[in-house]
Amino acid sequence: MSMRAILGSHPHDTAVTYSEPVAQCVVNCYACAEACTVCADACLSEANVDELRQCIRRDLDCADICSALAGIASRRTGENMAVLRSLLEACAIACRVCAEECEHHAEMLDHCRICADACRDCEAACRGAISPVH
Repeated sequence: MSMRAILGSHPHDTAVTYSEPVAQCVVNCYACAEACTVCADACLSEANVDELRQCIRRDLDCADICSALAGIASRRTGENMAVLRSLLEACAIACRVCAEECEHHAEMLDHCRICADACRDCEAACRGAISPVH
């Protein structure tokens, strides 16, 4: 399924609530939430799990925020632009913070490297979607 296709097919589609940057943000948020969830789970399986506590916490926080933003940004019936803008800003921050933490472990742990990349992509998508949201 194409996220853009389903978003664009909504009968209440408007130029304000649906834009290519917002659609890209939804796609990246779902991908980032999944990467963060998998990374947190993988960190829990590492021998040095005690050293990864902050990484796990930031992964889970980021996954929750990304999931919330993707759900809210996907809704087309009605608008809540103040909340959407706030979530875009919060998600960009959560993704940046999570990426920074994962980058500390990226040389040794592939899941952290992959997660950091997903977080950076999502952060950029959130920042790109902020200006189209009035």
